[in-house]
Amino acid sequence: MTADDNAPPDPTADLTEQQVADLFAGMNEVIRAGEEMRRLRAETVQLFAEAGWTQDRLARLAGMSQPAVSKQVSKPRTGEVAGLSLDRDDAPWLEGRLWGLAEQVSDTLDGTAHCSRPVHALARGRKRFTPQNVDALRRLVEADLRERAAELPGAYRDAYDRIARGLDVRAGAGGTNGPDGPTEAGSASARRALARQIQRARLRDADGN
Repeated sequence: MTADDNAPPDPTADLTEQQVADLFAGMNEVIRAGEEMRRLRAETVQLFAEAGWTQDRLARLAGMSQPAVSKQVSKPRTGEVAGLSLDRDDAPWLEGRLWGLAEQVSDTLDGTAHCSRPVHALARGRKRFTPQNVDALRRLVEADLRERAAELPGAYRDAYDRIARGLDVRAGAGGTNGPDGPTEAGSASARRALARQIQRARLRDADGN
């Protein structure tokens, strides 16, 4: 028996370059999602701080230390902002509302909705909020509301109508900027995520859940 006979089997021997590339791509996707979520948390903390929430309160709710919250809230407060109301008309906010509505539709229909697959892709960062993807999600949500109306609360349709009108107005205006000018990429992701959560909470309240 030679030394080679005692060597452990090579776990990479049967892997092709494409399989290895796919392996690393999956890892990189998880890493990117983690980095984006950390940035998103910081941006969301800033939004709530600007809305008047105290750092102690934010630290408790976010599961962070107060010094960590204080470090993230680096800019002086600019007074109360209107970002915690659903009635906003900038594109990231409307996209976040659509995202939250689609998730509620998917959950209510036990994952059998037309919009379930893109909703999962958005949640995992595999899809981005491009105009094409937003439009596709709109059409799928609309199909679910039309074909399975008897299984969905009326509040879902009301929310969709408001969101759709807002998106149509923004498209007609020829841009995706908010009322105060261009929205930075980081701010857009935070507003999108915040609108998503608020929309879901409002729909759950309307549904009695």
